[in-house]
Formats: sequence, C-alpha cells, structure tokens
Amino acid sequence: MRRVEHIMGLPVSLHTPHGEPGDAAFAWLREADRRFSPFRPGSEVCGGEASPELIEILDLCAEFERDSGGAFRARLPGRPLDPCGVVKGWAVQRAAELLRAEGIRDFCLNAGGDVVAAGEPEPGRPWSVGIRHPDLPHEVCAVFAIRDRAVATSGSYERGAHIIDGRTGRPAGELVSLTVIADDLTIADATSTAAFAMGAEGIEWAAARPGCTVFAVDADRKVFSTAGTITL
Repeated sequence: MRRVEHIMGLPVSLHTPHGEPGDAAFAWLREADRRFSPFRPGSEVCGGEASPELIEILDLCAEFERDSGGAFRARLPGRPLDPCGVVKGWAVQRAAELLRAEGIRDFCLNAGGDVVAAGEPEPGRPWSVGIRHPDLPHEVCAVFAIRDRAVATSGSYERGAHIIDGRTGRPAGELVSLTVIADDLTIADATSTAAFAMGAEGIEWAAARPGCTVFAVDADRKVFSTAGTITL
C-alpha cells in the first residue's frame, strides 16, 4: 500500500508492504505542521505558548548551532524564529515511532526526500533510497540500500539557495547536495542542514558525527562519500 498526503508544504508518502494505512502517523504530521510551522499565524513558533515539544525543538536547534560553530541558526538577525532545520526530521521521526507503536514493522516514510525506512519491503531485500541528481531532475546520482535507518538530504537544486550560513548571513553556496544517513531522522536532517550551511568543511564535520554516513556533491560536481566511491 502507498499513501500520499500533502503536509508541511511537501508530499509525504508511506509505503507499507502489508497494507497498513498509518493513520496515527499522518494525524501527527498534520498536528506538527499546525503547531510548529513558522508560516502559520497562531502556531507555537509564531508566538503561541511554548509546549515541552517546542522546548525540545529549540534545545536541538541550540545544540546544532553550538556544534556547527553558528553555521546552523534557527534565528537569524532581523528574521523571525525558523526551526524548520530541525522540525521536519523531528516530526517525521516521531511519526515513524507511531507506526512502530501500531505494530507496523516494515515501512518507508518519505517526507519530501527525507526518509525513515524500517524493516524490508519483502523478505531478504532492503529498501532502495535514491538521491536526486543535482542537474538531472528525473535521474538519481546514488542509491543506498537501507534497513532501519534514516536518510536526509539538504540541497539547493530544488528550492534554490535557501540555506543560510548563520556565520555570514549569506546563502551557503559551496555544495549543491549533502545527504546524511543515520539511525534517527532528527539527527540525519539537522546534521545535513548544518553541514550544508558550513560548506565544504561540513562534509568532514558530518562524517565525524557518531553513526553518520555522508554523501555530498560540491558546486564543481565533485563527489564525496563515506559509503565508498560514487561518481556522477
């Protein structure tokens, strides 16, 4: 079964080979969008009362700001709070945990290219997660075999130069794509965003974080991978 809904401004798909609908996970993602979107007036991020969940999100933002030397920032000078670099991965990871709580052991949850893959689509075969080619939108430049891991990609090829280096206040431009594979999508997503903001130095920084595998393409289309040699 494959279910797709538009949530958080992007397509969210759930593939469950045994046909489970994942209602609780989709309900949570809609709730997370209402509560934590910086684009919805009245959300907690836009000035509503801060819940324990928002405090957790802000603590994660502060952790990655510190660890990245300020390249990752949820609040840039002169701009409102924007914790999106943490919120999506954090919310989708929670949705995956709700799927597991429902007894769903085999699934692939994909939120705009950020993926949690659990179990197998069929016995003996891992999930295949492709990374979009930075220049050819209908092709992939790498494919990873995934079981019980999360994959997050930050890049400039779909939304343009939207990731800001918090140290300079300017769009990050040294990389065009950076993917992190980790055990948890919260970590994978925030790490990929922070590393992309850091530029070339972010590749080594992300690779040094515990449990993280990194695949990156720089502005000259040079490929860096800790998963082995991959060429475009």
